[in-house]
Amino acid sequence: MAGVYRWMTLGLVVTAGVALYTASNVQLAMTVARNIWPLVIVQFLVVLALSFMAQRISGPVAALMFIVYAGLTGLTLSGIFFIYTIGSIGTAFLITAGAFFALSLYGTVTKRDLSAWGTFLFMGLIGVVLASIVQFFWSSPAFSFALSCATVVVFAGLTAYDTQKLRVLGAQYAGTGLTSITIVGALNLYLDFINLFLALLRLFGDRRR
Repeated sequence: MAGVYRWMTLGLVVTAGVALYTASNVQLAMTVARNIWPLVIVQFLVVLALSFMAQRISGPVAALMFIVYAGLTGLTLSGIFFIYTIGSIGTAFLITAGAFFALSLYGTVTKRDLSAWGTFLFMGLIGVVLASIVQFFWSSPAFSFALSCATVVVFAGLTAYDTQKLRVLGAQYAGTGLTSITIVGALNLYLDFINLFLALLRLFGDRRR
């Protein structure tokens, strides 16, 4: 698990660094804004490839794909610095970090089998994705609030669930040296963290005036 957390942390650092640099460079930020959909599509393709080809690609390739994905996420998330105040972004990050630590710790130490959560969390994730698509075409403050709350619940559950699943996988693959498995584990927790952070930011972030 230590390797998973190291890669996850590296991914978050890359994302934060790219997002901050992009937000501080007006010309680059405008270029990203004009090309946001191609970037999102590339993001989606990279994460799909990494998730489904993990056992068929080498560790270095998996690591490179993860870093590329983290960088692309930094580009697409740079817009939050133009929407929310720096203080509220920092606060949302700290709340997310604290919640993630507690949830991941629970997933690590609990004796309860969380595998039964899988079906419900997957259904919840599908619901969040579909609701997000609906929100793109039609939205209201109440709908946005409900969606953000649902997102927090789903990804809070996924954080504990994924942590326990990775702990079990780690025991199964111990000593095999499969770096790609570690990278995919880091990707799962990275996605849990990012989505939890964005949902909390939407709930509690102070918008710029």
